[in-house]
Amino acid sequence: MESSDVELDLQRSVHAMLRELCAQAPALQKYQGMWRWSLHKKVDRDPGKSPALVRILLRELEKAEREDVRHVIIPLLHTLMYVLTKATGITEELYRRTYTFCMRSLTLPAPYCTVALDCAIRLKTEKAIPGTLYQRLIIAEQNLRSELYPYQERVFLFVDPELISPSVCSALLLEIEAAQVQQTPEACMRHVVSHALQAALGEACHTGALQRKLQASPRRTLERYFHTVVTAVEQMASEPSPSPEGHLRRLQEIYRSLLGPAVASTGRCSGDSVPDRPPSTPLPSPHITFRLWTDEEQLWKELVFFLKPQSQLHLSADLDALDLQGFLPDRELARVSMLSTDSGIERDLPPGAHELPAPSSPEMEHTALQRKGGIKKRVWLPDILMPSSWDGPPGLHQRTGRPSGDGELLPGVSRLHTARVLVLGDDRMLGRLARAYHILRKREMQTFCLTPRLSLQLYYVPVLTPEKPTSSRHLELGELAAFLGRADPWYESTINTLCPAIHKLAEMPPSLDTSRTVDPFILDVITYYVRMGTQPIYFQIYTVKIFFSDLSQDPAEDIFLTELKVKIQDSKFPKDCSSPRKRGMAEGPGAELSLCYQKALLSQRTQEVTVSLRATGLVVKALPASDTEDHMCLRVNLTEVVKSSNLAGRSFSMVTNTFRTASIRIQSQDQKLLTLLLDKDHRRTFRDVVRFEVAPCPEPCSGAQKSKALWLSSQQQKETERTKAELKPLLMPINTFSGIVQ
Repeated sequence: MESSDVELDLQRSVHAMLRELCAQAPALQKYQGMWRWSLHKKVDRDPGKSPALVRILLRELEKAEREDVRHVIIPLLHTLMYVLTKATGITEELYRRTYTFCMRSLTLPAPYCTVALDCAIRLKTEKAIPGTLYQRLIIAEQNLRSELYPYQERVFLFVDPELISPSVCSALLLEIEAAQVQQTPEACMRHVVSHALQAALGEACHTGALQRKLQASPRRTLERYFHTVVTAVEQMASEPSPSPEGHLRRLQEIYRSLLGPAVASTGRCSGDSVPDRPPSTPLPSPHITFRLWTDEEQLWKELVFFLKPQSQLHLSADLDALDLQGFLPDRELARVSMLSTDSGIERDLPPGAHELPAPSSPEMEHTALQRKGGIKKRVWLPDILMPSSWDGPPGLHQRTGRPSGDGELLPGVSRLHTARVLVLGDDRMLGRLARAYHILRKREMQTFCLTPRLSLQLYYVPVLTPEKPTSSRHLELGELAAFLGRADPWYESTINTLCPAIHKLAEMPPSLDTSRTVDPFILDVITYYVRMGTQPIYFQIYTVKIFFSDLSQDPAEDIFLTELKVKIQDSKFPKDCSSPRKRGMAEGPGAELSLCYQKALLSQRTQEVTVSLRATGLVVKALPASDTEDHMCLRVNLTEVVKSSNLAGRSFSMVTNTFRTASIRIQSQDQKLLTLLLDKDHRRTFRDVVRFEVAPCPEPCSGAQKSKALWLSSQQQKETERTKAELKPLLMPINTFSGIVQ
C-alpha cells in the first residue's frame, strides 16, 4: 500500500473515532469503542504506519485547538501517547510539535491542563531517550526485577459471582489466560532489548536478525543483555543533561556484541531471506490477577500478598494473625525512644558502665548518635489521615521513573508498588467496593503497613445484566456508569460500550486451539483503560446509623455509595413497645415520618429544616440527576401522601418532592416500621427500623489519635472535638481518562 493510501486509511479511522464521541446515529453507536481499538491494531500489525498516524493525530489536535473543539483534545492526546509509547522511528520534529502543543494546553482549564502536563512529562523523557516509556512500562507491569527501576504494578480484576454470570467469568478468565501464556519473563525481556535497540538505532537495526538471535539465546545470556540495556537507558535518563550521542554509542556496542560485527553490519546470516516487512515488537498486556469477590476483606489480603515476598506468603484463617513480617518496622519508625529500664541507682549499673569509652572509639560514635532511654513517645502523623496520602495524585513512576506525588510518607520507605484494582459489575458491586475501601482505610489507621509502600488506583467497568438497554432495571443498576459517561465522554465511548462485547464473548464457544493468534478485544480495552485512565473522579461515601424497634438490639452502622431506599413495612411496633404516635393521627397509606436535615445551600451556610409528613417511601440518592448538580450532596426523592376532603369523603393523593441535603435524620412517628436497602443490594437489607441517620462518612481516625486525646486538657479536648467535627470526608476515587469535563 502506498504512503498516500496508508495515510488516507488512517485518517478515515481517526475521523470515525472522533465522530463516535458525539454520535447519536444507531449505525455509529453499533461500533462504538471499536474504532480506537482497530486504529491501534493497524499500527501493531505494521509498525511502519506509526509516524503517519502520529502526524494525523497531531494535525487533528492542532485543528481542535484552532477551532476550540475541546471535547476531542483528551481522546486525541491519549491515543497519541499510546502510539508513541509503542512506536519507534518517530522523528525529532514530531516529538517537538507534540511537546509544544502540550505546553500550550497548560493554559486551558482543568482537566485539559492536567492531562497535558502528564503527557508533557512523559514526552520529555521519551524525547531525550527514545524507548524509555516502553521499557519502564514492561518492567513495572510484568514485575521484572531491576535495581535501577524497582517499581512494580499489578492489576487485580474482581468480579462478584453472585452478580456476574459464570459464563462471563469463564470467558474473561480464558481470554486473560490465553493472552498471558505467551507473556513469559523471557519473552518480555526479549521485547525490552529489541525495542530499546530499535528505538536507538532506527533503520540501522536489523530487527529480524536481532529477534532471531534473542530467541535462540539461553536464559542467562538473555538476562545479561536485558540488565545491560536497562542500565544503559536508566543511567542516561537519570542524567540532568543526557547525551544522545553517548547513549547511541553504548547501544551500538550492545547491538554488535549481541549479533557479532558481520551480522550487525549486514543484518543477515547466510541463507536468510529478506522479509517483506520488519517484524514488530508487541506491547504485552499487564499481569492481571483474576479474583472472585467472596470476602469483604479480600482486597486487603490481596494487597498484602502483592507487597510480601513470595517466600513469606503465610495466610492465617484469622486476618489479625496474618504474618506481617517486613511491615513491622513502619510502626517503630513512629517512635523516637523506648521505655527506660534504668532504676536511677548507681550500684545497679553493670560493671564498666560508668567508664566512658575513648573519644575515637566506635562505642563513643554509636553513643553520640543514639538517644538514651526515656518515656516512649510517639510522633503524630496528621498527614497520614488525609485521603491523598493513600491514593495520592496518579503516580507517574511507570513513565518518568520518579513517583511524582508518591514520595516517602515515612523515612526510608518508598512507594515502589502500584495496585490497580478493577471491578466489573453494576452499582451493587461498587457498593461492595466502597465497603471494602472503608474497611481498608480503617485497618490502615491501625496497622499502617500498606500506605507507605503502595499506591492504590481504582477502576470500574460496568457489566449489567443482558436486558434491554432502555429497561428501568437496566438503567437503575447503571447509574454510576451513566454519571461517569456524562462526566468523561471518552469513558462513555471506550468503557461504557464494553458491556455488550463482554456478553457476546460469553456466548461464544471456547476455542481450544492455542496456536491460533487472536486479538483479545476486551483485554485490549481493559489494558488501555488501566494504562491511560489516570484522572480520578472522587465520590463521597455516606454512613448510615440504624436504630431498630427491638431495644435490646444494638444500633447498626453501614455505609453506602449510590443509594439508600426506604420502604414502609406492613408490620407495626410490638404492643409492649412505647410508640411516639401522636394523638388524633389519621390512618392512611404510608407512615408518618419526622425529617430533620441540613439543607444544601449555594452559600455553604447551614440551615436546619425539621418537618413531619406522611409518606409511602423515599429514596436517598448520592449521585446527581444532571451535570449541573453537585455530586457531593444527597438528593432525597420522597413520595408524600396528601390528604384531601370532599363531599365523597376523604381521599389521598401522592406527590413526589425532591430536595438536596448534606445529612438527614428520619424517624417513624407512628407504629409503622421501615425497611432500608443499601446500594440496591438485597444482601444489604435492614428490617424493623424505627430511626436512621445519614451523614458523610469521615476519614477513619487512627488508634494513636484516640489514645492521644486521653492526655489532653478539657480545652484541648474541645479543640479536638471541633477538629473531629471538621474531619475531611472519606472519598473513593474511580479513575477515568479525563476526570470531570465541564
